[in-house]
Amino acid sequence: MLSKPADPAAAYWKLTVTLGADAAETSEAVTNRLWELGAVGVVEEAAAGVATLRGFFPPGIDAGARAAAVREYLGELVALAVPGAQARVEIAPLPDEPWADAWRAHFRPVAVGRRLLVCPPWELPSHSGERTVIIIEPGRAFGTGGHGSTRSCLGLLERALASGGVPHAVDVGCGSGILAIAAAALGVPRVDAIDPDPDAVAATEANARRNAVADRIRAAVAAVESWNGSAAPLVLANLLAAAHATLAPALVGLVTPGGSLIAGGLLAHEVPVVAGVFAAEGCWLAEVAEDDGWAALLVRRGA
Repeated sequence: MLSKPADPAAAYWKLTVTLGADAAETSEAVTNRLWELGAVGVVEEAAAGVATLRGFFPPGIDAGARAAAVREYLGELVALAVPGAQARVEIAPLPDEPWADAWRAHFRPVAVGRRLLVCPPWELPSHSGERTVIIIEPGRAFGTGGHGSTRSCLGLLERALASGGVPHAVDVGCGSGILAIAAAALGVPRVDAIDPDPDAVAATEANARRNAVADRIRAAVAAVESWNGSAAPLVLANLLAAAHATLAPALVGLVTPGGSLIAGGLLAHEVPVVAGVFAAEGCWLAEVAEDDGWAALLVRRGA
């Protein structure tokens, strides 16, 4: 059952997910998803074999859209037969409290790999050393750098660009734009960023301006299946395992022969299946990166 707050744009609200039995793996995955969808706090309670997650969200975040995203994510986990993924999702308003400053405490600079430092705009370092600072406003779209799936993709991206020479990249399902922005900041002169969600595209454009790489990134509202842009030697796709299985032909089709695809958003145990899906499309597995139970693949398309 789904109930909407009276005015989600003007009040803090909570999203409650009641999971089924044996939901330890699902609980961790959904908790991470709530953080990436813009939650400013997540509380887990367990009683009588039932796990309940409560994610707290600030004003201005579309409650219905976030609930739909969680339902879709749970559906993907159900399709993968992850225990406890059958769940109930509810949203409700919260009484007025001094959340406005407290929610920011969760977001701190995150060092990724050897070269990147992901920061919220209110906590920029006075000295970043040799690291490239990526500024991301959290809460507008998926991708803040705090999630293992994002960090594993960024690590692979950094290594893929270590020798330079990549003239063009495509970020599929760009979310906050963090991967596209990192690619541009690490030297890729042209990045296409696509997402079917207009809010994600708006977030990518805003974050690109924050990072002074808007001239390198072209963001568009589009699904990968219908996008008519040109193929690239590097494609980035931080999705879900089921989405990779469905979209593999379209994703590989965006990679120029001999090019690379970074496929993130996988639980660690999903790696063999997804690698097999891309192998069937003529790709070979070059590297796997894991972070906090999440994984990303670097696969190369045959020439």
